[in-house]
Amino acid sequence: MNTVEMVVLLDDAGRHIGEARKSEVHTTDTPLHLAFSCYLMNHAGEVLLTRRSPEKKAWPGIWTNSFCGHPGPGEEQEEAVMRRARFELGTDVTRIDLALPDFRYRAVDPFGIVENEICPVYTALIHGELKPNPTEVADWVWVTPDLLSGALEHSASAFSPWLAMQFPQLIKSGALQAGARA
Repeated sequence: MNTVEMVVLLDDAGRHIGEARKSEVHTTDTPLHLAFSCYLMNHAGEVLLTRRSPEKKAWPGIWTNSFCGHPGPGEEQEEAVMRRARFELGTDVTRIDLALPDFRYRAVDPFGIVENEICPVYTALIHGELKPNPTEVADWVWVTPDLLSGALEHSASAFSPWLAMQFPQLIKSGALQAGARA
């Protein structure tokens, strides 16, 4: 069964004002909508980075956080996190924690596609093997938070803009230390 994925449209105050097809939202004039980012950790305290598939509409081939998505109308954020972990990475997650509840950004990729999202940021622990979906993930690597911090200092343009904005906030908040304590 092929279902149409919908996103929640928001007004500037973050209130729900409608829905739209995900396939039609990301354009050169993307309306503000609800999303999320998730940083998946392993028991060694490493963070999973993924390289977006070249088939992705926005930022194809760029390195980014573990996975992102959009909760559908009426879907709880944590349910959406679990759904996207299974879809993008073929794995389950546990210990889903809201790390940056108020993250919001707007960015334009080199092809003019706009991301315009209220995008709470989560951390979670992997619970199973990775079996990435090739239409979503071209490559992946586990890195220490220190290694990623250094890479961002020297080569921020190699990463998605949302990762470059979120990761320093996650470090400052201590949110990425949860995996090492598990």
